[in-house]
This record gives sequence, structure tokens and C-alpha cells, in this order.
Amino acid sequence: MSRLRIAIVGAGSMGQAHLAVVQRSASCTVSALVDPSPAAAHVAQLAGVPLYPTLDQLIERDRPDGLILATPNTLHADQALWCIARGVPALIEKPLAATVPDALAIVEAVDRTGAKVLVGHHRAHSPIMAHARQLVADGRLGPIVAVMGSALFYKPDQYFVDGPWRTGPGAGRVLLNMIHEVHNLRMLCGDIAAVQALGSRHTRGFPVEDTVAITLRFASGALGTFMLSDTAASARSWEQTSKENPIYAHYDDEDCYVIAGTFGSLAIPTMRLKTWGKADDRSWRTHFDVGQGETTREDPLARQLAHFADVIRDDVTPLVSARDGLCNVRVTQAILDAVRAGTTITISPD
Repeated sequence: MSRLRIAIVGAGSMGQAHLAVVQRSASCTVSALVDPSPAAAHVAQLAGVPLYPTLDQLIERDRPDGLILATPNTLHADQALWCIARGVPALIEKPLAATVPDALAIVEAVDRTGAKVLVGHHRAHSPIMAHARQLVADGRLGPIVAVMGSALFYKPDQYFVDGPWRTGPGAGRVLLNMIHEVHNLRMLCGDIAAVQALGSRHTRGFPVEDTVAITLRFASGALGTFMLSDTAASARSWEQTSKENPIYAHYDDEDCYVIAGTFGSLAIPTMRLKTWGKADDRSWRTHFDVGQGETTREDPLARQLAHFADVIRDDVTPLVSARDGLCNVRVTQAILDAVRAGTTITISPD
């Protein structure tokens, strides 16, 4: 079977990460890079692929089998709609769009045309996350009562120098980072019905938030808390605890999520499990049966690319659909609204 020709849009850090994954793939090859920036020429030269400044020029000269959109958030909607209008399958980096109306426009276009769109919430392809979801779905914890989560890490100043767009509207820690966590929490505990939040931009001083404290109410009735910051000298984040990406420092003794039900709790990603086996012997005085869930580790970006290839070739249903992406954007928008309004924001069901 011939390899699929994948063009990558955006030569920034995420675009280069996707480029490296496609280059290692047995089922896909990089056909071109699309980016108008002067720095993109060097990236394309190193990769040995043609560079086009616009999508229109790409499609005129070399139609690919699929596109990976790894561009600033505010560009996602227009580029996604461009792909849909031309029937080009697209993997759109999270968030699906920077605003709810833009995300909704993409969903409506997908529903109308049947376009092949996969949203790049790559942690959905993590074996660790799959095992955690299965434990919850199997009822090992009982009905979920509470969730505690964190994404506490420190981004170097160069991160913002390399991508100045990350300091302004359409970026911020909620859309850049919390969007990942929202999808994880929805996979584990179901839809989120309401949020409260306090935000701060005190440390970095950018127009957008750098630290946010969030309270969540799930549709199931479970409650959650989440602490988010990219100015915190901490290792309690997915990337630093999951060991799925070698570019980050890793810590075996840290978790970033704890999910508690009426029969037990699960710490993720160490997968430490504490459960009671008897319904009539549940008490804080009763010792838990201590177990260990599976911690298989594979590169979720590589698994996501393999899935995208299946979506293109075999009409496989996207694991993370455009509608999933819309739901996640709705939650992040609610968090930002809660920060501004200082009130509880209810999220309308899709």
C-alpha cells in the first residue's frame, strides 16, 4: 500500500513535532510545508520538502491526501473550512477554533458535507488514558464523586518569543493548555455542566491569563477542581508525569489527576489504584486493596497519525470528532467567562 502524502500547515514548534512524526511513519510521508514566514524556508529545506506560502498555492500545484493544521488558534476556523470546502481530510490541532461560533461553523460544515476531520487532542490516543477510562467505565471506582487535577509547569520566556501570538487574544493558558485537560476530564468523567473560575495574569503580565483556579460540575453530579499555571515551578502536569514525550523532564512520584468514586480512587498517570471489595465495609478506618493499573507508554502523536491515516483511507470514525472539539471549546469559553464575570457559568448541552 502506498504511503499517504500529508502536508503540514505551520512551521512552528507543533508543526515541527508533527513533521518529525510523519517522517518516522511507515504509512505516511511529508509532501509539503505551508507557511508564509521566512523561518519556514529553513524548516522545509531540512525536511527536504517543498514550501508554499498559502494553502491555495499548495492545492494548485500538489494536492495532498491530508493536511495537518498546526497554526495559531485564530487561523484554525478559516483553514478548516478551506479544507472542508475542497474535500481535503484535516487533522486540526486543538483547539478546534478560538471561539465557540467558529467551532460551531466547522461542525456544521462537517455535518453538511461529511468531511473527514480529526481534532488534535492527542492524549485521547494515549494507552495510559485508555486504561484509565476502562477502569472508570468498568465501575472499579463506583459512581464518580470528585476529581482533582492540575497542570502546573513553567514555560521558558523563549516560548513566547518564538510565538508572540501566544501572549494575546485567542491564546492564553486556557485555550492553549486547559483545552487538553478538558478533553481528558470529559473522557474520564463525562460532560461538564458548569464552571467557576478565578484567573490571574500577575506573574507574566500578558493580556491573557497565566494562572487559573477552576471548579467544575459534571453532568453526572460529580464535582472537580483544577489548578492551571504556566508560571509554577512544579511537575504536576501530564507531560511531566506521563513519560510519553521525552523532551520533558519526568517524575515517577507525581500524578496530575486523582479520580474518586464511592468504592475507590485512581491516581493518573501512575495508575495507583485504591479500592474496597465489600460494599458493607466502606469506612475511612478500613484499609484499601492497593493495586496498580496498566502503564503502557507509546507516543500518542504517532498513534494519532496512524488513526488519521485510517480516517483518510478507511472512513474510520474520528476518535476526536469536530463535535468533541466544539464541546471542549465551549467549556474553555465558559471558564474564561467565569473568570471575567466572577459567577458560575452553565454550559448548554450540545
